[in-house]
Amino acid sequence: VQLQAFGGGLVQAGGSLRLSCAASGRTFMNYGMGWFRQAPGKEREFACAISRSGGSTYYADFVRGRFAISRDNAKNTMTLQMNSLKPEDTAVYYCAAGDTVGVVTRATQYDYWGQGTEVTVSS
Repeated sequence: VQLQAFGGGLVQAGGSLRLSCAASGRTFMNYGMGWFRQAPGKEREFACAISRSGGSTYYADFVRGRFAISRDNAKNTMTLQMNSLKPEDTAVYYCAAGDTVGVVTRATQYDYWGQGTEVTVSS
């Protein structure tokens, strides 16, 4: 499956952004999905994930309550609504798809990755 992430940009602290991930090539609903991020000079880290049906979600502590992941299997898209953004949320955000059951947090469990979209939060 091919993934394309978009929607990043520059936003002030406290603001919001909505990222999207468009999938093509294979049956989208067969894949668990996730968002990861990589800040400058740091390793890629898990942000949130959603199950194949969208019925289960899981968030890293640092985004829980501020970010919301969702998916539309009819449109082959996944979104990440990011609210109350902080400067430490500055990173390149990647969407990923994996042949998984439920929600998974490890990058090694994902088989396909989008190219990333950059989010910059100014203070």
